Amino acid sequence: MDVAETGLPATRRELRIGPYTVDPPVVLAPMAGITNLAYRKLCREFGSPTSLYVCEMITARAVVERDEKTLRMMSFDEGEYPRSMQLYGVDPTTMAEAVRIIIGEGWADHIDMNFGCPVPRVTRKGGGAALPYKRRLFGNIVSAAVNVAEPAGIPVTVKFRVGIDNDHHTCVQAGRMAEEEGAAAVALHGRTAAQRYSGEADWSAITRLKEAVRTIPVLGNGDIFQATDAVRMMDRTGCDGVVVGRGCLGRPWLFRELQAVLRGEPIPTPPSLGRVTEILYRHATLMTEHLGEDKALRDLRKHMNWYFMGFPVGGELRGRFGKISTLAELRELLAQLDPELPFPAEGEGPRGRQGSPAKVTLPHGWLDDPDDPTVPEGAGLMHSGG
Repeated sequence: MDVAETGLPATRRELRIGPYTVDPPVVLAPMAGITNLAYRKLCREFGSPTSLYVCEMITARAVVERDEKTLRMMSFDEGEYPRSMQLYGVDPTTMAEAVRIIIGEGWADHIDMNFGCPVPRVTRKGGGAALPYKRRLFGNIVSAAVNVAEPAGIPVTVKFRVGIDNDHHTCVQAGRMAEEEGAAAVALHGRTAAQRYSGEADWSAITRLKEAVRTIPVLGNGDIFQATDAVRMMDRTGCDGVVVGRGCLGRPWLFRELQAVLRGEPIPTPPSLGRVTEILYRHATLMTEHLGEDKALRDLRKHMNWYFMGFPVGGELRGRFGKISTLAELRELLAQLDPELPFPAEGEGPRGRQGSPAKVTLPHGWLDDPDDPTVPEGAGLMHSGG
């Protein structure tokens, strides 16, 4: 049977990240303000407990300083395992100390490193997607984390983008360096920092990275909006697994669909509007348990358009959903929707922020010397969750 008949990627292999078998080979991407304890739990309820669900990005400096807000973000559900935490850092010493604290306190079982953030306030200080251009610094940071984590059996993975822009690709170099420094896996978002989230992801870059990195798994990220997209990516690029971000916004059941297609099973029928309202309310209750009702409902507002994408929910009602403040109010509004409406085809497409490409803001002289291991003062002080 071919891929179309089985639903399985022709190149599928068992994905192992350190001591963990990731089955199906799916990772929930860390998303600021999204992948908190409540949302990860919701996704795990639909998906496999042996996939990976990564928490919101945490800054290494904030861990070292034991910032209270950061420590609250570093929370995991009872039974959530392995506990995956993403760290952002620009300094090897601070990164090593943060990993040492995390391991010493028993806070995580897997550490992912963020070198892919394209946000201007990050890149203008040399962090995120700008940092892999500085080859020596990038390698030193990865090495610092691995040297602390490896003796404790904690795998370190590294996520990055294709490069800064089309004139400055860094992904193959970064992948090889991460492999050499002992990373357990690498993940590539097939866009440059200049693209941000616009246009189409370049899956051919994932192919090139897979051809260059031979001893550790390579995961692909970008434009997985349907379960079949994961099959196409793995078959086309040869990558070992997929990282799913914007595709699951307002659609946590995507993980059930991914599990089915990657195990060669029929893809479940998408939920009716009635079922979507049940899932949305479940999300609200989990958020309330985690954050308290007032903060939870305010935070949930941004999810509304994602949940109702493609459904004929009137403008006036959508506006009211965007102002909810209590669970009772949410129940009252959900009761006004037609539960029999089938899931719309429009709900399967791209979602979340897209925007437009833009020139990447970098520190002065950043591109002059790729081996200069320095970053501007304060580059590691980016607030967690940004």
